[in-house]
Amino acid sequence: MYGATAGIGASLGLVIGGALAHWISWRAGFFVNVPIGAAMIALAPRFIPESGRSRGRFDAFGALSATLGVGALVFGIINTVDAGWSSPVTVTAVSAGVVLLVVFVLIERRAAQPIMPLRLFASRRRTGAYVARFLYLGAMIGFFFFTTQFLQEVLGFDPLQAGLGFLPMTAVNFAVAMGIPRLMGKLPGSIPLAAGILITLAGMFWLSRVGVDSAYLTGVALPMVLIGAGQGLAFAPLTSFGIIGAPAFDAGAASGLVNTFHQVGTCLGLGIAVAAAATVPTTSSAVAHLAAQVGAALTTGSILLLLALAVTAALILPADLAARRAGARREVAPAPQLETAR
Repeated sequence: MYGATAGIGASLGLVIGGALAHWISWRAGFFVNVPIGAAMIALAPRFIPESGRSRGRFDAFGALSATLGVGALVFGIINTVDAGWSSPVTVTAVSAGVVLLVVFVLIERRAAQPIMPLRLFASRRRTGAYVARFLYLGAMIGFFFFTTQFLQEVLGFDPLQAGLGFLPMTAVNFAVAMGIPRLMGKLPGSIPLAAGILITLAGMFWLSRVGVDSAYLTGVALPMVLIGAGQGLAFAPLTSFGIIGAPAFDAGAASGLVNTFHQVGTCLGLGIAVAAAATVPTTSSAVAHLAAQVGAALTTGSILLLLALAVTAALILPADLAARRAGARREVAPAPQLETAR
């Protein structure tokens, strides 16, 4: 249900954001979270029981190296838009980001209470879910960012129309996501996950073919139907596999990693998409240039989805099927026979 809600919320946010930008201002979108956050702060003590308290130490060096490492990496990738990959600033930033992330891993190996316990990566299903989520969200953020620009700058939609233009994805996402809990009770979770990524990939590649002559229905709406169905299938199992099998004392860290790879994936994914779009040579028409940039960015998103599908097939799918077979064998194992007294 958490995964379904996340997918639906991301889709509906586009419609609500478009309405606010059209009727009020694009700045109004930044105030939507304020009343929601205030309501959550007020209601959390009532509905979420407080956990037991224990003494601990904050992993300050781990937090610092992770934040600076990811920040430097994202900055270096985005800097390629203006300066290129050979720029000293780009090379320095990317190199510093990689070094800091390596340092972060080394710190986590020795920290008494690490913010990212490396033991969580011992499970192939959890590791695959983290990496697949990183790649999947990296592709999806590029889809949201560049499709919005295509709808407004190429097709001439206003912000409200652009938000409503995502309804084919939103409606299908909602319908599929609501059926996922029942489906996951009948099938191994890796099956809808792989199917969801594959369907999203088909929709993303189709959408990447858009151009100045594309019609909304065939060029955007129909691919969105596939993307919405794929997202509805993929989000819930991506979430559940990120915490599956984690011991109780690591549950918070496991769920934190789900959100961390989600957020880092969007940051780096958007940076990569923008860098890919910047490689498109300038043409005489600004509209044609933007359409070509959208195609390049969504093609890059398709590559990220292909990698996510490969990770799912290599790590999550075989481990999940093996675990399911082992569970089935335990269920059908014959009960031990007691010897008859003689």
